Amino acid sequence: MTRLNLSEWALNHRSVVIYLMIVAVAAGVLAYNRLGRAEDPTFIIKTMVVNAVWPGATIDDTLNQVTERLERTLEETPHLDFLRSMTTPGVTTIFVNLEGSASAAEVADTWYQVRKSIGDMRHTLPPGTLGPFFNDEFGDTFGIIYGFTADGFTRRELRDYVEDVRAKLLSLPDVSQIEILGAQDEQIFIEFSMKELASLGIDRSALLAALRAQNTVRPAGVIQTGVETVSVRVSGNFRSEADIAAVNFAIDGRMLRLSDIAQIRRGYVDPPQPQFRVNGEPAIGLAIAMQDGGDILALGDEIKETMTVITADLPVGIEPVLVADQAVTVDDAISEFTASLWQAVAIILAVSFISLGIRPGLVVALAIPLTLVIVFLVMDVVGIDMQRISLGALIIALGLLVDDAMTTTDATLGRLAKGDGIFAASTFAFQTYAVAMLAGTLVTIAGFVPVGFAASSAGEYTFSLFAVVAIALLVSWFVAVVFAPLLGAMILTPPKEQVEASESGGVLGWYRRMVTRAVHAGWLTLAAIVGVFGLSVLAIPLIPNQFFPSSDRPELLVDLTLPQNASIQASKVTAERFDALLKNDPDVDRWSTYVGRGAIRFYLPLDVQLPSNFFSQAVVVAKDVPARDRLKKKLEDALANQFPSVVARIYPLELGPPVGWPVQYRVSGPDLSQVREIARQLADVVASDPSAENVNFDWIEPAREVRIKIDQDEARLLGLSSDALASVLNTVITGVPISQVRDDIYLVDVVVRSTDEERASLATLRQLPVPLPNGSTVALSQFATFEYTQAAPVVWRRDRVPTLTVQADVAPGVLPESIVTALTPKVEELNKTLPPAYHIAVGGTVEESQKSQASVIAVIPLMLLIMITILMFQLQSFQRLLIALSVAPLGLIGVVGALLVSGRPLGFVAILGILALIGMITKNAVILIGQIESERAEGKPVREAAIDASSARFRPIVLTAISTILGMIPIAPTVFWGPMAFAIMGGLLVATVLTLIFLPTLYVTWFERSERTRSETPTSAA
Repeated sequence: MTRLNLSEWALNHRSVVIYLMIVAVAAGVLAYNRLGRAEDPTFIIKTMVVNAVWPGATIDDTLNQVTERLERTLEETPHLDFLRSMTTPGVTTIFVNLEGSASAAEVADTWYQVRKSIGDMRHTLPPGTLGPFFNDEFGDTFGIIYGFTADGFTRRELRDYVEDVRAKLLSLPDVSQIEILGAQDEQIFIEFSMKELASLGIDRSALLAALRAQNTVRPAGVIQTGVETVSVRVSGNFRSEADIAAVNFAIDGRMLRLSDIAQIRRGYVDPPQPQFRVNGEPAIGLAIAMQDGGDILALGDEIKETMTVITADLPVGIEPVLVADQAVTVDDAISEFTASLWQAVAIILAVSFISLGIRPGLVVALAIPLTLVIVFLVMDVVGIDMQRISLGALIIALGLLVDDAMTTTDATLGRLAKGDGIFAASTFAFQTYAVAMLAGTLVTIAGFVPVGFAASSAGEYTFSLFAVVAIALLVSWFVAVVFAPLLGAMILTPPKEQVEASESGGVLGWYRRMVTRAVHAGWLTLAAIVGVFGLSVLAIPLIPNQFFPSSDRPELLVDLTLPQNASIQASKVTAERFDALLKNDPDVDRWSTYVGRGAIRFYLPLDVQLPSNFFSQAVVVAKDVPARDRLKKKLEDALANQFPSVVARIYPLELGPPVGWPVQYRVSGPDLSQVREIARQLADVVASDPSAENVNFDWIEPAREVRIKIDQDEARLLGLSSDALASVLNTVITGVPISQVRDDIYLVDVVVRSTDEERASLATLRQLPVPLPNGSTVALSQFATFEYTQAAPVVWRRDRVPTLTVQADVAPGVLPESIVTALTPKVEELNKTLPPAYHIAVGGTVEESQKSQASVIAVIPLMLLIMITILMFQLQSFQRLLIALSVAPLGLIGVVGALLVSGRPLGFVAILGILALIGMITKNAVILIGQIESERAEGKPVREAAIDASSARFRPIVLTAISTILGMIPIAPTVFWGPMAFAIMGGLLVATVLTLIFLPTLYVTWFERSERTRSETPTSAA
């Protein structure tokens, strides 16, 4: 039974194959235009936020009764990595973080289990607890943001227009959700004087009850007649503040209007909700999220067209401002990468034409676009968008996918030169190299397995690198054995001169002489190469480490953190002062400021911050990247000099999974005061490194509290209770919602509180008249004393243990890994002195990098198993298997040299490149060993077979290496792909040379000895 020869089949069915080519091109072009466009690959933010509120509770009670109970239940969550909670007085926020290995289906099921388990224990929370509430859409990205400013309009009028715009945009098919930013809910305030109420003999609780009773919505019945149904309605509902002001009360036989005893006015929530500012002006924002699998470029065009129509209908004075436009960013990024892709194609085609000639070069030139269009088609079918990783993968794959086409074309030329007919020459490559090429392709794909199956967020982020490379390599093999032979048969002609004549001269002649000397030197050659390899291993620590680089987008994020007891009004003042720094700066294009919260996730890898009164964040878009760098320096100087109470951090957007402060150390232990003291000592250690800047804590400062100590005996004699007093004080100081006014689409809370004069200071609070059950009043100070105390305004915990993080930024040009490495001896020394229940752990960039690298390393055994299995089936010899594997590590020589010379760091992406390099090198080794075995099968001695085989494979191996190396040039300058590009370029360059020198030398040294041993054995026996 003859083995199927796909090349022979293609030549015998030319019309069918040509038809398949035409269909592939048409379908691939269509698929290219259909592919989704995105900035980054989607990956699941495996975090759920669980929130609960217990109004009026102290921080200790909230920790023990709410946070602790919830965390005990959440510890049973499947696939849990760790819990992280933030507790403030009366409020608990818990982050449930799952392991990186959790799949998308497991994540969705886990969130269901969390809801179910918390629902089962909800009854154990203290009475009066609101929630728990769940947010499992923490990772939603709002790529397009508009801000609306108003000149001459009230905030309510502006909000009405913005709500109308939101409703129209939600009708677009690719829009999934729209969040409103910075809107302030309206409230109707009823402000009264406790003294005046007391003088009039008005019972406050009776007054509030009467207001609640009038505004209730209850059915009054339905009358059924013989012909119709008539609903009965009772009047009295509040429709405006005028309705409330007109309410009358019967007091001591007389009627009093509410407006006579209280001030009624409409305003906004006090204290304010988180605010949004655009270019220094108060604004309301619309943050727009795209449906999963949508095309952000198409969505951007749809929104622009819709906004053009909407803007034309807006009144003069209401101005929409485009704050964030991911569509433009993605368009620029894809245009840049597409340009790099076509540059790489042009480079590879130039190499093909120059090295092979016009006709052979044309065969390779046609094979490349054929391969690409089929890859686009498969990407469309399996749902891989065009984004940063997949486009980079295409460029990386370009140099690899020409290998098979070059091998086929070169073999065809060789047979034509020896006098074979075009049919025999075109089918020769499949007979000789097809299986070896397929084995080499699978080995190369296996090198990317750690990229595809690393169980971490970073692995998920880079998964499409594995997927696209695997698709491209398999398609390139198919094109090389089906389409390329037919193209060769149609285009190639026999060479005019015999190729053997050139073997003694030129580059090939020089190589034959060099490999002959290397093989003759034998052990000396092997020892020299192994020695250089040893030196490269020793030089690895000289390469700086890095997780993911910063983005090359022009945005700067500016974090403004005040002391944690600061009010949102203080944050607003700070934000306004910061806005003033940016006005009229020539390097600033636009900016937006979030007061009382962090920026919404407009960029998938963003480290989103929780809403906090003491925190503000600005997103500053510079004119370009150089302007961004200049602006960063200016703002750092200004904030250091003009904002002494602010912990400020200015940084570009990050790539890869979000991390936050680059240098982080966590101090954990049961006692808060002890944890604070250890953290202060640790901060001194971190600050001792001159490259660590802006050392700070995520929480440490205590906040002031006013404690009103009630003389309980005196209070009981007066007929008062702590509950009644707390209710009175809450009404006076903060205000109590008693009802709601239904105003169009809004529900406006009606809040009762005291006048500004009575709640402005402690002095007036001391004299607050407290109503007694008998109708009289008594000053609060007569049965209560006042004292100032301190308490933690916030407590962070990790896995139920109080945890304080010491965090720092890094000096320009310094990597956080370098700082952590330098500080390790001092930190370990401090760790050894701590009590048993306390410890220090590294966090931040270093921890996330270690997790991600560990996830990759965990898959390396699988990669090696796949490689070795493929090689064993192909080589069918342990000796040849060991020889093939021995070449792979030698690429490290070039990797180390390239990274040291270029100054690029050894990061997560570079490590992926090194692993991929193993497959590339091994593929060349497999095909070269196969060629040597083929030469030996013709009866040649080991040495001659090795030299002849190396000479025969010299051109395709070198041309493929040159194509791959030069094809990397367009992405080598980029921030993200640069380290991988240099690692592959340097590693492949050196590995190619060593494969052509080291492998034949090792093969001859190994097998000549075995051959001599076998030939001497019979003589000895005789």
